[in-house]
Amino acid sequence: MATDYDAPRRDEVDLGEDSLEELKARRADSQSGAVDVDEVEVAESFELPGADLADEELTVKVLPMQNDEFRCARCFLVHHRSQLAVERNGELICRECA
Repeated sequence: MATDYDAPRRDEVDLGEDSLEELKARRADSQSGAVDVDEVEVAESFELPGADLADEELTVKVLPMQNDEFRCARCFLVHHRSQLAVERNGELICRECA
């Protein structure tokens, strides 16, 4: 049987005083036909104001990899040569991945 943890707790003395009819009525009230709603699905349906970025253009200037930079073979991020930890079989690996 499901337990409502938000309901106020009652002492065992109080529980013994409930009549059978009260318990049946309370049980019928707690069993509703409502289905649990997925909170993630409900949250995805909300649209924040100004969130439509379909007509926006990126204004970031992308630079090619410089001579003093390398791409890590594990995390695929571009790092400065000072972050180079190991070179194995021609693969450059940064300090964070080593």
